[in-house]
Amino acid sequence: MINMGTKYTSTDSDGWTVRTGDGKPSAHFEYAVAAREGKPDLLSTFEYIEEVLTKR
Repeated sequence: MINMGTKYTSTDSDGWTVRTGDGKPSAHFEYAVAAREGKPDLLSTFEYIEEVLTKR
């Protein structure tokens, strides 16, 4: 999770829902990876998120 506030989170009793500790907005991010010729090929990028975080 990428949180606008604290890094702390809690998980609801359903075992699936995750909430930020301070209730601020957050987003989930995953990399998409393909295996080609026995090697990983990264299909997604974290570049846009890093760009925003470095402006803080």
